[in-house]
Amino acid sequence: MLDGAFTHQDFSGRKGTIRTGDVQWMTAGRGIVHSEMPAADGVQKGLQLWINLASKDKMIEPRYQELESKDISQAEKDGVAVRIIAGEAFGVRSPVYTRTPTMYMDFTMQPGSQLHQPIPEGWNAFVYIIEGEGVFGKEGAAPASAHHCLVLSAGDGLSVWNRSGAPLQFALAAGQPLNEPVVQQGPFVMNSRAQIQQAMEDYYYGRNGFEKASQWSS
Repeated sequence: MLDGAFTHQDFSGRKGTIRTGDVQWMTAGRGIVHSEMPAADGVQKGLQLWINLASKDKMIEPRYQELESKDISQAEKDGVAVRIIAGEAFGVRSPVYTRTPTMYMDFTMQPGSQLHQPIPEGWNAFVYIIEGEGVFGKEGAAPASAHHCLVLSAGDGLSVWNRSGAPLQFALAAGQPLNEPVVQQGPFVMNSRAQIQQAMEDYYYGRNGFEKASQWSS
């Protein structure tokens, strides 16, 4: 949550509110029906990342991991600060467990600073610029500014330079490819059309994890 607050609840009775700087990591597994609603006045800002589960994990029980801002792993070096939501940076590792190997970080770079963040070979990765302007990838590249998404090519990591006069904030997300078929319809993501049909029937008839769905309202 970048700014503001959101209240979430689901059909199993879980309920909570995440505020500025907090993180909620939800593993939907076999399925969960939930709601998310603004819990503060004004504009609420946050980032939501959806990560696919491997076929062997798609039917696990749903679970949550929630971290208050003060409990998120942080590190700082040479004008670069990072909040480590998942993965490792500057020798500091996040306590969040991800079934799909994932890196998810919130970097803030002061003017004149530079960064090289290793990324495991073969992983897919992208950057979303939250605020400011920076040079990404190659030292001679054109600067990229806020609200742009940059998909990274193969390499040993991400290099960034902040040559502007203001702080640069961006999120780095990377993950190990599953190399499995992906079939999606609505909120359901499976590996085949038959599995999608089964998941939709389970939801409609209230079975295989969705037994509480029809009686629940947020």
